[in-house]
Parts: sequence; C-alpha cells; structure tokens
Amino acid sequence: MCFVKLMPLNSISLKVLLAYVAGMVLSITLLVIVAVVVVKSNVLVRMDLADAADELVKNIEFNSRGRPTGFDSSMDDRAWLYEGPQRETAYRILDDAGNVAAFSSRGENFWPNDGDLLRLARGNFTFEHEGNTFYGATKPLEHAGRTWYLQFVASERFMEILHIVALPRMVAGVMVFGTVLFIAFGLCAYITLRYTLKPLRDVSESAAAISPRSIDARLKTEAVPAEIAPLVDSFNRALERLDRGYRVQQEFLGNAAHELKTPLALIRAQIELKEEGKSDRDSLLSDVEYMTRQVQQLLLLAEASEAHNYHFSNVGMQDVAHEAASYLQRLAESADVHLAVRAVGDVKWRADRAACFTLLKNLLENAIQHAPAQSSVSVEIQGDTVTVRDRGPGVEAEQLPLLFERFWRAEHRRDHGAGLGLAICQEIAMAHGWHLTAEQAEPGLRFRLSNGRSPMSVSAVQSALYR
Repeated sequence: MCFVKLMPLNSISLKVLLAYVAGMVLSITLLVIVAVVVVKSNVLVRMDLADAADELVKNIEFNSRGRPTGFDSSMDDRAWLYEGPQRETAYRILDDAGNVAAFSSRGENFWPNDGDLLRLARGNFTFEHEGNTFYGATKPLEHAGRTWYLQFVASERFMEILHIVALPRMVAGVMVFGTVLFIAFGLCAYITLRYTLKPLRDVSESAAAISPRSIDARLKTEAVPAEIAPLVDSFNRALERLDRGYRVQQEFLGNAAHELKTPLALIRAQIELKEEGKSDRDSLLSDVEYMTRQVQQLLLLAEASEAHNYHFSNVGMQDVAHEAASYLQRLAESADVHLAVRAVGDVKWRADRAACFTLLKNLLENAIQHAPAQSSVSVEIQGDTVTVRDRGPGVEAEQLPLLFERFWRAEHRRDHGAGLGLAICQEIAMAHGWHLTAEQAEPGLRFRLSNGRSPMSVSAVQSALYR
C-alpha cells in the first residue's frame, strides 16, 4: 500500500480506495459472522439433514413386491452412519398409512409415537431420546404408484462434531477467498483510478499554465470524464469572460491614455508659452477642465463596473427623472432647450438611486448636447419603460451600435466630452439587469430603458458586469 502514502488526504483516489478497503473488510467480517451464526444455530443442521435425506431417497432399494428393503449396496462405505456402534443416526421408511416398512439398526423402539414424526409430509422435526436431542427430516418419494416417506435423524452431538471440524475450514476458506479478492480487485481499482483520473491531472496542468500572456488558451474536454466535463466547460466559459474583460480593460487603458495625452500636451504648450510671456490663461483653464472631466468620467465608469458599489431599494423613477432635469436645467437654458418629464402613475423600480440618477442625467445631458436651439428633450416614464428623446439630427443607422462604445463621439455635439457618458449608462443598465437601446426617432434620437426582468441578486449583478 505504498502508493496510498503518496496520496494527499483529500485525494479522490485515496477516498475511493479506502472505501473499497472498508467494504472488503466489512464484507469478509459479515461472511465470517454469518458462517459462525449459521453453524451455531439449528438452521444449518436442518439444511444438512434435508440435503442428506434427499441423497438417501435416491438410493432406496425395493423388493419384487415394491416394498423398501434398505439402501443400495453402493452405499456400504457410508453404512456406519446408521449401523455403527455409536448409533448417532437412524432412518426408517413408512408407507402412506404410517406403517414402517424398513428401519435402521436403532430399531422401532427408538422412534417416538407422537409429535411431528406422525405428520407424513415434507419437513423437519426434533425429538428427545435418552437425554439426547435428535434432528430429523422427512422426505416423500414415489415408487410403483405408491408414496413412501423416508425419515432420517442425527444426534445434536454428532452434528456438533461435524461442525467443529468444518468451521475452521470454512473460516479459512472465507479468509483465503477474501484475501485473493482484496488483492485482485484492489489492484484493478488502483489501475482504473490512475487511468480515469489522468485526464483530470492533464487538465489541471493545462489550467496551471494559463497566464495573462496566454489567457486565450482553453482546456480540452475530449478525454475528460463525463462527470468532470461540465466543470471544465464552466471553467472555459469563465476564461472567456475573463479574456473579454481583460481585453476591454486593455483597450480602455489605451484609449484613456490617448485621450489624456492631448490635454496634457496642450497644457505643456501653454506652460512653455507662459515662460515666454505669451500665456493664455483661459485656454489653460479650459484644457485643465477638459482633462478633469475626463478623469471624473473614467472614475465614474470604474465605479459603475463594480457590483459592490450598488445598494438596491425601491426607487421612484419620476422623482429621479425630475431631479436629473433640475440638475441640468441651467445647461438646458444655456442651449435654449426645453426639458419635459412625463410619468404615468407612480412607477417604482428596484435600483440603486445614485446610479439611476447618473444614468438619467447622462442620457439627458447627451440629448441636450445634440438638441437644436428652441427644441425640446422629453422623458417619458410608463410601467417598465423609460424613454429619453431629443429632436436633433440623430445618427446614421450604421452608427447606432457605436453609441455605447467607450470614447466614441458623435457629430453635432456642443462640448468636447470624453465619450464615456453613454458607456457609463450601459454599464449601469447591465448591472441592474435592464436593457438600454437607441433608435432613430425621425427627427432626433430616442433612448429606451426597459426593466423587463425581476430584481437581480448580487451574484447575477456580478455576472452581468462581466458579460
């Protein structure tokens, strides 16, 4: 068992082998116990006598008149069983009327005149004679159209002697059989486990080799056992989500660095001009404000991507919409755009209030930036849908999928934003299990926020954030 010592305590192979060993030991112990109990009880005695009577019935001889005379001469080597001086066994043959036709040397007086012996039917019986207990069995037989009954008995002490001799041999046989079975099946179980678990070890080695430089690698499931294949598939799906998240983050960092490089270069130029006495204070402040806005948007996007930042409660959507419209009122007035909020009934969604405010604020701000002067931006709240519409030039149909891309900017904007506002809206919507889409409104653009799902659990939120 040296191979067991090499296995860790939580090894599946070790647990299976230990279960096998325990099962074998228990089986052998139960066999020995059953053998001892059977030998010590009358059950085995009755079974042995029944079997012996069956053999004797086959060797009964009959005379020319069809009456039994004894046993076949071929049984002379076993005659001592019922003719010997100990006379521990005896037999007799009766007709269907109970008359004795033949009997052993014990004589007719040996047999009692009452009890189970007088019931001429197949079965076992017991009686006492001269202080000794005798166990017997009755077996019927047919010959020449008549029914005869053989009754065969053996003393308790005689059967005990036989069992004392047979019990050690029986136990030894069970032990030898159990040892051979233990070794043979133990070896087969060990080889089978080694072969079965080898694909799992290979998969583990492949998983350990995956790093950020090889995150696109996937585990193979061809040779994996069917019980382990779902786990490997789930791991591969998790790797796919991590791969997508890793690539999105890499792209995000690249775009962020590119976006921040321009205002930094402008600030550097302004500082250099200042040294020559030609600084433009307003331009420098404008570049700093632009970079500050970009950094704030990046931080907000990172915050929207973390599930633990959300605290869900029942939120009145019309209240949040009015709050966002009031916050952007001065921006709308400077752009000569009218804001209108219309709600049908008291609409409450399960949401994080702060994140919900950010989402509606960004949608309204985006609409204001694209709305022409003296036009209106409307917010409509009804049931499980919130829509925000402007009446600006809109975007081309092929550009609709790009609206929620990070750092993508449409034309006709009044400011030079970072291009992260709608991306933040999409992250918040996904975290809540909502569906945010954009469609052409003829004129303008309409954003539709749908709450068609039940409130998400924290685990579902985390899953949504990494889709």
